[in-house]
Amino acid sequence: MRLTVPAPLVAVEAAGSPRRGAGRVVLATPGEPPVLGPGGEEVDAADLSGAAGATAKRGDRWVLGVGDGGPADWRSAGAALVRALDAAAEQGGGTSFDVLVTPGADVRSFVLGLALGGYRFKVTGQPAPRRVKSFRLVGADVSADDVRHALDLAAATALARDLANAPSNVKDPAWLATTAAKAAAAVPGLDAVVRDEAWLAREGFGGVLAVGGGSARPPRLLQLTWQGAPGGPHVVLVGKGITFDTGGLSVKPADGMHLMRTDMAGGAAVIGALVAIARRGLPVRVTGLVPCAENHVSGSAYRPGDVVRHYGGTTTEVTNTDAEGRMVLADALAYAVAELAPDVLVDVATLTGAMKVSLGVRTGGLFADDDDLATRIAEAGERTGEAWWRMPLLEDLVDDVRSDIADLRQCPPGPGGITAALFLREFTAGLPWAHLDIAGPARADKNYAEVVAGASGYAARTLVEFVEHYRG
Repeated sequence: MRLTVPAPLVAVEAAGSPRRGAGRVVLATPGEPPVLGPGGEEVDAADLSGAAGATAKRGDRWVLGVGDGGPADWRSAGAALVRALDAAAEQGGGTSFDVLVTPGADVRSFVLGLALGGYRFKVTGQPAPRRVKSFRLVGADVSADDVRHALDLAAATALARDLANAPSNVKDPAWLATTAAKAAAAVPGLDAVVRDEAWLAREGFGGVLAVGGGSARPPRLLQLTWQGAPGGPHVVLVGKGITFDTGGLSVKPADGMHLMRTDMAGGAAVIGALVAIARRGLPVRVTGLVPCAENHVSGSAYRPGDVVRHYGGTTTEVTNTDAEGRMVLADALAYAVAELAPDVLVDVATLTGAMKVSLGVRTGGLFADDDDLATRIAEAGERTGEAWWRMPLLEDLVDDVRSDIADLRQCPPGPGGITAALFLREFTAGLPWAHLDIAGPARADKNYAEVVAGASGYAARTLVEFVEHYRG
């Protein structure tokens, strides 16, 4: 089975004037007079509310509501438009449109909606349906740089979605690592190295080997390197790459286990972000690490009660084999500290169900041991339409992460999201560090705004935006 990764997105460009023969889209806002067509003629929008995402066809053109003009409204409007036009295209409608953009539009948010709202992932032998191919944004205030910036962020999100949505009969650790390496090879200056299980064993990646030991498809470590500013600050991004998670011997319930193909969404976000960072040529040195493994049930699976030695020598008492994400992240964080000399560490993972209970499915959990770093990440998310809520690192729970028979206890009782973060902190050597738990927003069961059902690509845009503004 062959999958196209990355899947192409709709083309969007800035333009000074409408095209001959292209469809037309005009914009409406609540309570405003009728908007004007390209020749100055009035377009009757009286029966259109102007609410963000409201769409209606009026003769040979479409009218789109953009709401009150906040970023979320513009993303929702763009996504609703492309979905409506895709549906019309399947019935023989046009595939090329000019959008007449009003002054003051949030072009970046609008383009994110246009590019991502029509995202589609389906493994099928049937021909692809007819869909919208291109948009031109026509308006004096439309900046080509804003369009390109948004498309780069959209491409990062879409690549993360592609990887996370891929079915796990195709997506084993080797496939994930080599597919990411191929995507990196298409971007000048982005280097990729894939380490196999023999290298992992020689170097002492005990957490990755323990988690991957139950599968017939062995683990890998992916390392992506962008030397954007040699000698400058070094950002290391670490993403969980569990390509399927049965829970191991602490087996998960069957209901919902099929969704565990997306348990590498944190790794996918790191991969998508590194490709976008390199494509944008950002002047920051960045390394991405994605430990890739399958957590399966077999005679060689790791067990509750085992003691695992991580990279660098720290030992962990295993108490729940379904808490495998922190085991592989611990190795990668320790390796980063010892070998890569980072100035800042950020890890991303679908780590704990506790975070989904705490924050729901549209907000990520943000843990950080540095206030400035936490603020930078939250602001990057706000600028790109990804919400983060800072969670506490409660010092009174630190002793619970200690073990009687090893250095650390993998999964102590108590607030699971917090104790998982405290466990990971043990491997950061006191460096500025943030942990992003995306267990809730990494997957969606229905469309909303620019998100479509399935993998959301959450955190990829935040990481790119964070790096773009990071100078130490």
